[in-house]
Amino acid sequence: METNCQHCNHIFTENFCSKCGQKQYKRIDKKYISEELQYTLIHTNKGFLFSVKNILKNPGKTAREYISGDRVTHYKPISLAFVLSGISAFISFKILDLASIMKKQAAMQTENVAAQTEFMDKFTAFYQSNSAIIMLMFVPILALFSMVAFRKYSENYYEHTVMNAYGLSFYTIFTIIFVYPIYYIFRDNVEIFSKISVIGVIAIPIMMFWFYKNFYQDATTKSLIFRIMLKFSMFAVVYFGVIIIAVIAFFISKGPDAKKYFPQPKVQTEKSK
Repeated sequence: METNCQHCNHIFTENFCSKCGQKQYKRIDKKYISEELQYTLIHTNKGFLFSVKNILKNPGKTAREYISGDRVTHYKPISLAFVLSGISAFISFKILDLASIMKKQAAMQTENVAAQTEFMDKFTAFYQSNSAIIMLMFVPILALFSMVAFRKYSENYYEHTVMNAYGLSFYTIFTIIFVYPIYYIFRDNVEIFSKISVIGVIAIPIMMFWFYKNFYQDATTKSLIFRIMLKFSMFAVVYFGVIIIAVIAFFISKGPDAKKYFPQPKVQTEKSK
């Protein structure tokens, strides 16, 4: 049956327009929605869950397949990183309520509780509102660092961007599945929570090694460790540099009131002497 394409008006007889790729018109109904969910989300051979499964099994190999051209069954990496970042942010602040836990930790670690809490309130509020964007902003920066660290290989900057999108997705999936449940169990015990919170940090270099080992299968362990350390060092310098600049900007914005954010020296009385 001949059909006029709703996009370019080209006449075609197949399921897709041969000129622009538009799918044959079909009225949106219950069946349409069910099919869309099946093929874009839960289809066993394609879509979001398929990509999540493959990333968990072998993130480096999944990234290599996508960059090499095997893309039809994979969820787009940038979109995947964005969706997972949004899920992670929702769990962090709506289910775990990490903002409140961070305030409790701050109260235990400083004498200047009010000032620290105010600053943490502003920081967590900003992070909560922009978490997905912040996470995605790391991808092009990490791509630049990995391109420098792995410059002996043939991938260009944009391929490194895709690679790091998969790396970010891998870390986010790991955090959601393995780290967040532990956080949830100990969310009311701030002391234990602060100790187990290092799990995510410790996991980063291990996960990076596993990722690159499967991506660059011919690379030696020594070479991979050196290049991962180089990439991690460059990122750490920039990351802490941004934090320092943000803190300085915060205090400058407070003007003369900034002094209240610093612990005041205790004045000894004659009696205490």
